[in-house]
Amino acid sequence: MRWNASGAARRAWRSSRRAADGVLAVLVAPRCLGCHLPLEFPTAGPVCASCWGAIPALAPPLCRRCGDTLGHPSPLLCTRCRRTPPGPVTAARAAGEYAGALRQLIHALKYDGRRSLAAPLAALMRERGREVLDGATVAVPVPLHWSRRWQRGFNQAEALAARLGLPVCRALARRRPTRAQFGLPAARRHRNVRGAFGPARWRAGRARSRLKGAVVVLVDDVATTGATLRACAEELKRMGAREVRAITAARAHARRP
Repeated sequence: MRWNASGAARRAWRSSRRAADGVLAVLVAPRCLGCHLPLEFPTAGPVCASCWGAIPALAPPLCRRCGDTLGHPSPLLCTRCRRTPPGPVTAARAAGEYAGALRQLIHALKYDGRRSLAAPLAALMRERGREVLDGATVAVPVPLHWSRRWQRGFNQAEALAARLGLPVCRALARRRPTRAQFGLPAARRHRNVRGAFGPARWRAGRARSRLKGAVVVLVDDVATTGATLRACAEELKRMGAREVRAITAARAHARRP
């Protein structure tokens, strides 16, 4: 009988991983970031399988343009999109609603530096945003201002974009710091990001060549009114993008003015 080295290696890896899970569960007793119960398999990540499986998708039918839940089969656009003329983002999708376990996981990635969460969150985005990703040419992450990136140590949008299966182009820069969009009334969000984005000067020439005629997917962690995505998309169109779509890990409900 021929000895299967790869099979033996896999069995050894599974055995050592089970042993590591047992040691960590006893000595460290880490808890799931979602449900806060002890993790049975700590080496699989900081979130249990039950919490990942319990993150609901946005209930269809969805608005053809912004990706928000319609709650009725017709018309194809939500009330907000029917009231506004078409913008530079042709279609947007999110992995789920900014609530519950998904909100906690995004907070852990963004504010606690749990970068290991980027991979499973991006997998959820790929699964639930296929129609936005299919046929796309390149992913462009929404940039952070240099001061916030320095404080945080990384850009969560870049971490998500790097795992979506598309080439990544950091084509944009944030020219000035802005207030966090979440929590602002809808009417102030557009003023908050007006003029805040522009081409990344140190790679503008290369970015323009990659974006010319391209189908671009903007990537961010959370979308609410879409003000940030719209401001970035306007710049990408000026840089030569043929079409701009958007995908986020979550969609939040906007506060009224």
